[in-house]
Amino acid sequence: MSLFRSKTTAPVPAPAGHGPAISLDKVPSGLVNLTKTAAVSLEKSGLTGQRAAVYLVLDHSGSMDGFYRDGSVQLLAEQALGLSANLDDDGTVPTVYFSDHAERPHMVDLGNYNGVINATHLKARWGYTNYAAAIRTVADLHRQSGATAPALVIFQTDGDPYLPGVDAKREAENALRDVSNLPLFFAFVGFGNSISFLKKLDNLRGRTVDNASFFHARDPHSVSDAELYDGLTHEYAGWLAAASAAGVIR
Repeated sequence: MSLFRSKTTAPVPAPAGHGPAISLDKVPSGLVNLTKTAAVSLEKSGLTGQRAAVYLVLDHSGSMDGFYRDGSVQLLAEQALGLSANLDDDGTVPTVYFSDHAERPHMVDLGNYNGVINATHLKARWGYTNYAAAIRTVADLHRQSGATAPALVIFQTDGDPYLPGVDAKREAENALRDVSNLPLFFAFVGFGNSISFLKKLDNLRGRTVDNASFFHARDPHSVSDAELYDGLTHEYAGWLAAASAAGVIR
């Protein structure tokens, strides 16, 4: 469904519209429990059999260093793959690091997920926190992919947008409004304590449809997989209905 494909042997899709997008016996053992837990959350939201591209956006500002070091970001990448295995049959989650600018995507997939964050994030630049660049980059990637399915974007950060000399908060608000007419849903995940702006984005006015949710994972290692998946999916079903009614999803 997304433009980018794994370079490993392609996973085996499940029958369209029936359960997980990828057959469970083709999911690596380290991701099976995550895939099953994600399936439960999807079922609770009436999303079993739904198909969507999954993207992962990761804050690479200087304050994030500790979350990379303690494995919190690697955990989120694995959780994203568990969700993707239910929604997207290509077994790949395009992953975008952002600071001042958004980086080119890295392909996190069922074959390379072990240690993938340490293997890739060290190539990304550290910097400030430019939400707008990340939002627009993912929108461009999804347009370029030619995908017909909607996209669920897991967008992680530990703080408010900030760029010297720029009203980065206003830029982020404008970017989220500008992409609200596209088949993209942003599930914001806040690490740490500085999450007030994410709450504001969750309730932002002036959008074609409400295209965002917010889940606070203050200490990512203390949040259960089920809690995270419920947080990522509970507003997504409502967005699908609203976006379809508004002609955003065709």
